[in-house]
Amino acid sequence: MRSCRLYLVTDDLQDLETMKTVVKEAVIGGVTMVQVREKHGDVRTFIERALAVKTILQGTGVPLIINDRVDVALAVDADGVHLGQSDMPANIARQLIGKDKILGLSVENEQQLVEAKHLPIDYIGLSAIFATPTKTNIQKEWGIDGLANAVAQSSLPIVAIGGINASNLDAVIATGVDSIALVSAICHAECPRTAVRNLIG
Repeated sequence: MRSCRLYLVTDDLQDLETMKTVVKEAVIGGVTMVQVREKHGDVRTFIERALAVKTILQGTGVPLIINDRVDVALAVDADGVHLGQSDMPANIARQLIGKDKILGLSVENEQQLVEAKHLPIDYIGLSAIFATPTKTNIQKEWGIDGLANAVAQSSLPIVAIGGINASNLDAVIATGVDSIALVSAICHAECPRTAVRNLIG
């Protein structure tokens, strides 16, 4: 029996109503965390989409994570924020969001993995496990061996990100990774609820 925690990352190209439907169905299916990602819209749009997801998640126990933007996370009182390497430094973000919020950081190479040990973060997003059309500027494709090595050396929980789908999921889970982030495999599924249940197994 397959077992893993699934972390949904929303597709910022989907309209608001589609995104809301995907989130609702994915939560019923069993995702354990939702990150709202907004690379193309303005801050007002980001806040609107984040608040819509927050409403859906109320009472479910599923945390709302905001991608990149600490100001948006504070504005909507999200459960946490996920930073990239070019975003606000983790130390400053921690001061702003406080000790009780979740703070994640994308790690794209071995040097960043080592440096992450000394940062006030709660988890690492290891990116990208496989090349993916949703992320065009990847520094490194970790692959299964790279992911397994990172899991072995990191004391922090690791979320695997990038190009993960039903065809490679078992190999990813076998590394012992804590959680798996998915965009396309859930957002573009005919039925997100069924897709999540099938992925969880």
